[in-house]
Amino acid sequence: MLGEKWTMLIVRDAAAGKTRFSDFTDSLGVSTDVLTDRLATLVSAGVLERRSYRSDGSRMRFSYHLTETGVELNTVLAALTAWGDKHRPTEAGPSTFYREVASKRPVTVTFLSEDGIILEPAQVEVAPITRR
Repeated sequence: MLGEKWTMLIVRDAAAGKTRFSDFTDSLGVSTDVLTDRLATLVSAGVLERRSYRSDGSRMRFSYHLTETGVELNTVLAALTAWGDKHRPTEAGPSTFYREVASKRPVTVTFLSEDGIILEPAQVEVAPITRR
């Protein structure tokens, strides 16, 4: 599910406040068939929830909102964005800016030891899980 290009872009746009089908098509330029499929997949996976709404004079429609599970994907997106900005920069500069809600100060994704020390990626190893 998350390995599909459009899926991560939809989650990114939802994190930035987009909720309506038209918001996603306008922002991403994705076909309506693909968007419908990806939204359904994200809803069934518990990443997005669908809410009904009705604008004056129009029929019932649905908006899409990140669940707690979806909000937690921001960490993954921020890490991927930081990697892309560093290793695949564009002339236009960074595509997304992450900041603290209250202070509006920039934030970064880091490895943090149990005792609060920030570690560089080279100081972290991936360890196999030993099962009995």
